[in-house]
Amino acid sequence: MKNPWKTLDKTEVYDNPWIKVTHREVLNPAGGAGIYGVVHFKNLAIGIVPLDEDYNTWLVGQYRYTMEEYTWEIPEGGGPLGNEPLESAKRELQEETGIIAEKWQKIGDLATSNSVTDERGVVYIAQGLTFGEANPEDTEELQVKKVPLDEAVEMVMRGEITCSLAMIGLLKAKILRDRGEI
Repeated sequence: MKNPWKTLDKTEVYDNPWIKVTHREVLNPAGGAGIYGVVHFKNLAIGIVPLDEDYNTWLVGQYRYTMEEYTWEIPEGGGPLGNEPLESAKRELQEETGIIAEKWQKIGDLATSNSVTDERGVVYIAQGLTFGEANPEDTEELQVKKVPLDEAVEMVMRGEITCSLAMIGLLKAKILRDRGEI
């Protein structure tokens, strides 16, 4: 479908190693003048649902500065655009939990917040797990806990897990398990 928006002017207002923000003067689909702010992400959002043979998973708890709250999520992080997403997923899983997986299955591509950002994400299921030492980044103070997949899904349903990558990953993993596809 053809883009019904027309960009009249684009000004970069902020740039750092992770994001770039632009202010745009536009004509909307009805032809009216307006503005649009776009946040461009320089990384792909990566989420991983590690599953053992009993369908337990591992959640990561951390304080999210932007949300000003403590959250429970699946292991996740960013992979530079242009890099192989699976390699970034393997790195993030090991870094945050110490887990290394033999088997990987991509279960979803997503747009994280497509009204203001071009950020895209990908979610994997990781199986055939071995366990070692986590090596989180300096910006991460993490708590890792093992929970049954069904309990993690109940945490989503109770509103205790609100991260979009985690919600999508956990719900899709449960559906795939219930269908016998994993």
